[in-house]
Amino acid sequence: MSAGTERNEIHLLERELELELHAAQPRVPRLKWRRPFAFLLMITLVLFLWEGVKFLGGTPWHPVGAGPGSPVIWNPPFRWPFANDLNLPHVWNIAYAMGQPFQRGADQTLLAYLVGAAFYTWREAFLGFVLGSLLGLGLATAFVHSRLAERAFVPYVIASQTIPIIALAPLIVFALGQGVLAVVVIATYLTFFPVTIAMLRGLRSFDPRALELLRSYGASRRGVYTKLRLPASYPYLFTALKIAATAAIVGAIIGEDTGAIQAGLGRVITTFNQYYATGPEKLWAAIFVAATLGIVFFLLVRVAEIIALRRRPGIDA
Repeated sequence: MSAGTERNEIHLLERELELELHAAQPRVPRLKWRRPFAFLLMITLVLFLWEGVKFLGGTPWHPVGAGPGSPVIWNPPFRWPFANDLNLPHVWNIAYAMGQPFQRGADQTLLAYLVGAAFYTWREAFLGFVLGSLLGLGLATAFVHSRLAERAFVPYVIASQTIPIIALAPLIVFALGQGVLAVVVIATYLTFFPVTIAMLRGLRSFDPRALELLRSYGASRRGVYTKLRLPASYPYLFTALKIAATAAIVGAIIGEDTGAIQAGLGRVITTFNQYYATGPEKLWAAIFVAATLGIVFFLLVRVAEIIALRRRPGIDA
């Protein structure tokens, strides 16, 4: 057999392996513009419903930023207790408050103050997100390679999530002290679970024919993991990461409140809650910024997913 014939056979075998691995990958839903449009439409409907309730059953409307005694521009026909300005302030009053100083005599606006706090919270959440993702991936890898370890420890992994984080957070802060470390650990705790469970499924989602082909080539366990198991699990991994991203934000906010972190959204929300009666718009603004932070983190993971899986079938880059 000539050298050229051998090279052709090797090329055909490599091509066959590539096709088998490609066929083993689960399809990933295409990125559709209908989803962002539907999301924006839903937000618009919620705001419309919000102001519609106040239009029918709220307290008398005053000009934006006007104080007591200002003229009434609309008097709703009904009076529903839950729709008053204390429980449900106007959306435009919340937007107006974002452009005002966050406290009396301050040079910084409320929006700038909340954005700074959100960025601080995101850094803590990102650290917990990375550590939790690595921990979840490591646990899932160990479990898929050891049935004994899976049977022994997976029930405890699941049981760990039955403990309310609001009850566990003070214990973590007491053990690690008040500071960023405790916040990161709390965010890690909420992050590792979805990654572990999703990757348990993802690392086993390959086509068995591809595994047989790799073994016929004498691939090692490490080779099977890096060339088959891990690539096949990417869609499951990114699905879990999108869940973990929002969970990390929640964990960081709870950890900041419990750990007395002054610079993050957790403490800001607690402070504005204490003065809610005198400025409900500030707390609502903080809630909106926290929700926006979770959405932005989710979208960052989504963008990373599109870039990483752009060559797979079903992905529009």
